[in-house]
Amino acid sequence: MIIKNVKVFTEDKTFIDGQIAIQDGVFAAGWQETDEVIDGEGCYAIPGLIDIHFHGCKGYDFCDGTKEAIEEIARYEASIGVTAIAPATMTLTVEELERILSVAASYKKENREGADLVGINMEGPFISKVKKGAQDERHIIQCNEEICQRFLDASEGLVKFVGIAPEDNADAVRFIKQMKDKVRISLAHTNADYDTAMAAFDAGASHAVHLYNAMPAFTHRAPGVVGAVSDSGHVMAELICDGVHIHPSVVRATFKMMGEDRMILISDSMRATGMPDGQYTLGGLDVNVVGNRATLVSDGALAGSATNLLDCMRTAVKKMGLPLETAVACATMNPARSLGEYDKYGSIAPGKKGNVVLLDQELNLKAVIKDGKRIS
Repeated sequence: MIIKNVKVFTEDKTFIDGQIAIQDGVFAAGWQETDEVIDGEGCYAIPGLIDIHFHGCKGYDFCDGTKEAIEEIARYEASIGVTAIAPATMTLTVEELERILSVAASYKKENREGADLVGINMEGPFISKVKKGAQDERHIIQCNEEICQRFLDASEGLVKFVGIAPEDNADAVRFIKQMKDKVRISLAHTNADYDTAMAAFDAGASHAVHLYNAMPAFTHRAPGVVGAVSDSGHVMAELICDGVHIHPSVVRATFKMMGEDRMILISDSMRATGMPDGQYTLGGLDVNVVGNRATLVSDGALAGSATNLLDCMRTAVKKMGLPLETAVACATMNPARSLGEYDKYGSIAPGKKGNVVLLDQELNLKAVIKDGKRIS
């Protein structure tokens, strides 16, 4: 396949006029003899997006724990340009989480359509009851190396992130030091103050789940987790740029404070994404969805997002003022690096998976090519 007449997003985070060659499902170095030539008509050509934190879409949730759910999620995500996914779990019983992870591991071995399942982001159960958000506090437990290993074993290596609230776990530093070489430890749904968060990052935690959300506010005398992330150069941080969870000014300020290389755009989308307004569930809790706002029926707390990652990236550019090049990198290159998958995903470079998204000048989706085949 040749995709000609496009503005190609490069690993230097710039767009250049050119063409893209894909052979045997991967990007090739130059022109290839082919019967299939796509005229990009001047579109932006960007790598397939990667969502490392979302729960579901189209009426399905990853924690439904079925291959059908994963496949339907993967198909929808690929159709809107997200060609690799790392869904997030909710706080459920240890046994139920093991079952869900085992199903995902089995699914991974099968040749199914849709976005590639490249990881799992465990948002619970080692979190804070104070900052539980839409998580079910009945199943929140202390972080435990043995239980964490059970999760890693059940997923057969698919779990890439395990979230903890270090202030609620007496042995959090020990846990981080023992597990950090097996899985990335993130701070998630935590009420940690600055010193506690810094101790966790100094011990080897390297990721922050949906920055600003489900954590203490960032203030001038109590910088909390956000301040600790800022002061820890090795830590990558997720941002939900759906226009609901974080004010555009805060998004812009965060990029200035931490730099674009550490930011990862996520959707945090739930099963209502791509569906009509109504009442849905998330982690066993009832959620009302109106437009792209999802709130718990019980107390009105924000409960994930109803926006896909492409729409989040578009919002970051058109409504929040981020440069397109920055937003693209934070939805492709940075998540690939955070997952440890940059050798296969995240940029348009020879030998990587032939996943391309074409966007017109208004950032409307024009085509999705996955593994060298047009799917949308």
